[in-house]
Amino acid sequence: MWLQLLIAAVFIAMVISLAMGAGFLLRDTGSSRRLLNSLKWRIGLACLLMALIIFGFWSGQLG
Repeated sequence: MWLQLLIAAVFIAMVISLAMGAGFLLRDTGSSRRLLNSLKWRIGLACLLMALIIFGFWSGQLG
């Protein structure tokens, strides 16, 4: 139960990071690093999400 909630929270954080990155892409000038930081967060969250899903299947808590 907790693992599923954690996976959902990480996924929602990824979607928020994606929306923030799109906003930075439209608003910022070329010298801003906010878009790059948003991408770094999204990659980190994606790795965490994959690790949680793999752990869930390995431990038998998912599927």
